[in-house]
Amino acid sequence: MRKWLYICADGKANIKRIGVFTSGGDAPGMNACIRAVVRTALFHGVEAIGIMRGYQGMIEGDFVPMDRGTVSNIIQTGGTILKTSRCKEFYYKSGRQKAIQKLREAGIDGLIAVGGDGTFKGAHKLCIESGIPVIGVPATIDNDLYGTDYTIGFDTAINTALDAIDRIRDTAIAHGRIFWVEVMGRVSGFIAVDVGVAGGAEAILIPEVKTDVDELSRQLLKWHSMGKTSCIMVVAEGDEAGGAFQLAQFIKDRTKLDSRVTVLGHIQRGGKPTARDRVLASKLGAAAVEALLAGESDKMVGEINGQIVLTPLKETYSKKKRLDRSLIALAQILAT
Repeated sequence: MRKWLYICADGKANIKRIGVFTSGGDAPGMNACIRAVVRTALFHGVEAIGIMRGYQGMIEGDFVPMDRGTVSNIIQTGGTILKTSRCKEFYYKSGRQKAIQKLREAGIDGLIAVGGDGTFKGAHKLCIESGIPVIGVPATIDNDLYGTDYTIGFDTAINTALDAIDRIRDTAIAHGRIFWVEVMGRVSGFIAVDVGVAGGAEAILIPEVKTDVDELSRQLLKWHSMGKTSCIMVVAEGDEAGGAFQLAQFIKDRTKLDSRVTVLGHIQRGGKPTARDRVLASKLGAAAVEALLAGESDKMVGEINGQIVLTPLKETYSKKKRLDRSLIALAQILAT
């Protein structure tokens, strides 16, 4: 059940040293979040400790004291100054016990986990097994976490992808070709939908909606007969009909129309965060610290309808965030 968070500057939890870490896939805005966490902690007279390389660094005790200077001039940078990794050892209780021991030795009595669903699954287990309070901050370009309208990094990712699509369209028009543009999204189509609508795509193919390859072929042939020679087809990498290369081949076999494929890949994760991502990261980073100081734990801070809200960590990855399917219908209308 969600809980609206009303910040209490005085707090009630006896927390003196907060550890912050980033884990899983990097997202633009993570550094802005780290900055907010550190400076908000210092504002409240609480020590801030950076945990390098996520859960791997936690197991190894790779901890770095942080002050105002540590986080100066990072709000505009992509990636994460704390680095990140995927730690298989942490999947097992023995690995988590090593991490818990290192945290206790370092005197860390509160944690802020910045990442996506994998990060939160680990954070939930760590919280239950150790009793150390943990607050999650949603940072993933996929925007697929329940409990927040937007995740840190999503806005930057879609603007990066949109810039690429705008450039690709120039070439598509010049050569009279179909271009298949694959964007990230293994299990969700949030990126594909927003980029597709904003980029004027003729089709948006996502995991949440079954792709009718035959109908798509008929539509392309219809457009071609009407004199429309170039099209942009946005494909989420997790579309059930296959990635962009497989779909392009299917359609070519059926229509004989010339096409090209562009996979944007990890370019969507890099670069300077947008103003929207910097503001969101700053708000959520500060809210995470104040949630810990208010005695909250095992929850994620998010923003819904402009308000800060707390959602149990387990719900963030076990409940399905709804995609706005009306945007797909709108894209189809506007493509005709």
